Amino acid sequence: MLKALTTVSEMLARNLDVLSQQPLLVCGLLEDNLPAMLADAGPAPRIFTTDYSYYQWQKNQGVTDIEFGTQPKPHAASALLLLMPKAKAEAEYLLAACLPLLAEGAQIFIAGDNKGGVKSAPKLLAPYCDQVIKLDSARRASLYQAQLIRTAAPLKQTSWQKGYIIEQQQLQVCTLPGVFSAGHLDSGSRLLLDNLKPLKGRVLDFGCGAGVIGASLLKRHPELMLECIDINALALEATRLTLAENQLDAKVYASDGLSQVTGPFNHIIANPPFHAGLKTFYHTTETLLTTAKDYLAPGGSLTLVANAFLPYPELIEKSFGHCETLAINGKFKIYHATRR
Repeated sequence: MLKALTTVSEMLARNLDVLSQQPLLVCGLLEDNLPAMLADAGPAPRIFTTDYSYYQWQKNQGVTDIEFGTQPKPHAASALLLLMPKAKAEAEYLLAACLPLLAEGAQIFIAGDNKGGVKSAPKLLAPYCDQVIKLDSARRASLYQAQLIRTAAPLKQTSWQKGYIIEQQQLQVCTLPGVFSAGHLDSGSRLLLDNLKPLKGRVLDFGCGAGVIGASLLKRHPELMLECIDINALALEATRLTLAENQLDAKVYASDGLSQVTGPFNHIIANPPFHAGLKTFYHTTETLLTTAKDYLAPGGSLTLVANAFLPYPELIEKSFGHCETLAINGKFKIYHATRR
């Protein structure tokens, strides 16, 4: 399946003569077939992504030199192209993960949407480079270039871990850069946890983030058979850390929506994604609402929190035949449906 080039990639297409002078390690907010465009112009790039959906899509396109995880394998790289992610903290992390693979003098490129934080490239590269130049700016996107002067030490992931405590449950939450609910328990998840009906059996935490919901469920019901899925490698690792910190056990794995999941479940619980990069993004949640019933045992339930303005009840009613609103606050609603 072809995907239209993003405005960032369209801007990069003007600079293939520079970018294709060496094999690139490409990472960050990958959304289109930019790697194929780079391969057509010069050496095929090596791709590192924390996004399982993008990883699966590229594998299905026949791409073999692609890695999914929290950091690339320790193979030397000639140059780096970072596509600016939504969170600056994640950009800092990706640089710390990838730059140790580069030798002194290697070229570093950072590209991104002008509204997406790419203008912070000089500051991001200051620890490693003496001079950062803006190579191009077009279609509301910019490309920066620098030379690695100070080689980076190997990444120590523990130094990037942060956390907080949910006092009511004596739950220690561990987080990593760019992971949802990284600094505190968000109000949507709190509303969801405060209004869940009793659970039993096999439970799926859809879009687990830092593992807040799943760990909270296990604290309340240690007998649950919990599975936690997410599309983001850093979120999955944060969930594993949260579970380990609280001596809890669950199956944690990557899945693009429900694609890697095998039912049936007694319950599916979700605080589903609302944004992808800088864009509002509904597809994953809409697919969940229309297919969740197929992954539930008879009598099984779907419970999710969503922004109050989103038209999700109609999709739930169409799939389940009914939709119950369990709770409302100023911003969020909790929806619940049962497979009859």
